[in-house]
Amino acid sequence: MPYPPPPRTRPGPRRRSLLASAAGAALLAGCSAGPDSGEDGPSAATRARARAARDSRGLLARYDAVLAAHPGLADRLRPLRAQVAAHATAFEEGATATATATATTSAAATPVPAAEKDAVAGLAAAERALADRRAKDLLAVPGELARLLASVAAAGAAHAYLLTEVAT
Repeated sequence: MPYPPPPRTRPGPRRRSLLASAAGAALLAGCSAGPDSGEDGPSAATRARARAARDSRGLLARYDAVLAAHPGLADRLRPLRAQVAAHATAFEEGATATATATATTSAAATPVPAAEKDAVAGLAAAERALADRRAKDLLAVPGELARLLASVAAAGAAHAYLLTEVAT
């Protein structure tokens, strides 16, 4: 006799999937090349770190725009925004000031949808796309930066899931 399905299935990835993804990313990061093994290693790592800092600042600007347009979402979005700010700071520790400065101005002009649900869905899509890009980028950078990218990619995937839950 088969068991009946659970009464309600939530959309999006399950906790186990997120944890498995994070664990897989951490394993990949642990298997990455050693620190700066080639001639272009340091510059590639520096460029990747600067790009990650710029992307985090851009995402942070998106959060700020949504919070300014929809103050009623503040309780739900501020904890996620704080984590994105911490990610930006972590990447900026080794990035150049020029790369960081261009990030803040590029995403500030992002239009915010009038409906809260659409604004949150846009944030979820941005988090998901950035997490996917970081998961790919971590394969091309040295160990410590790869671990940081893996950790932030996993956090971004979790943010996307949580924002999807908020939007529904």
